[in-house]
Amino acid sequence: MRRTKLLLLLIGVSVMFSGVPAEAGQANLSGKYDQSLRKGETRATLNPGMFSEPTIREAYQAAKDIPWVLDSIYCYCQCAESPVFRHKSLLSCYVDKHAAM
Repeated sequence: MRRTKLLLLLIGVSVMFSGVPAEAGQANLSGKYDQSLRKGETRATLNPGMFSEPTIREAYQAAKDIPWVLDSIYCYCQCAESPVFRHKSLLSCYVDKHAAM
């Protein structure tokens, strides 16, 4: 159930950002990404290869490929409010096994 929700969330994020202007999260001519929307997660995401479930592996690969997008999205699992997790954004769920739960 959680995996299905995760997959749907990633699909939704992809659809949502498919119409985003080039200057928001895309590489500019200098090769740098617009950082203005980022919430400040600086930790690296986990290696997707450490997961055997294909859906989870794909989700972690997406987080690794487009961290600036996930770091600009509020995490609706409310881990930002949790005193245990204290996540900064959706990207924070991918720096540990939280997104795979």
